[in-house]
Amino acid sequence: MVHKRSPDAIDVFVGGRIRMRRMMLKLSQTQLANELGVTFQQVQKYEKGTNRVGASRLQKIANVLGVPPSFFFYQESEELVTTAGIGDFTTMSYVSQFLQSREGMALNQSFLKIPDANVRQKIVALVKAMAEMDELLPIAPEGRSSVEVRLNS
Repeated sequence: MVHKRSPDAIDVFVGGRIRMRRMMLKLSQTQLANELGVTFQQVQKYEKGTNRVGASRLQKIANVLGVPPSFFFYQESEELVTTAGIGDFTTMSYVSQFLQSREGMALNQSFLKIPDANVRQKIVALVKAMAEMDELLPIAPEGRSSVEVRLNS
């Protein structure tokens, strides 16, 4: 019986950083793959951590994405990545997880374009309030317009 090996935590972390940077630059997996001379499936495997990225390939990825190779090994605290404390992808910092999601990247980019600090603070307050709600109501339940929906229950 062949046991399927789960990806190493550091490979997952590095892959997540590759994905995050690629998304920041608004590159598709296909565009990155073309620059690297590999298939987009290979890029998917790198980003998931299922395939390890060799040193020369990591250097090429760093060149294409405009960062030093060390970028892929640093956490928000600027400490080098170690196996201690990483465990698996779910223990990765919530900031990294957020920025590696499509929604997180879109929200972050849009948020940074808002010039008024007061508006940004109000958006943060709104999101915090929504996160603390026990149950979010759908924006527009069947048969009702979105104007009729009230968040106060």
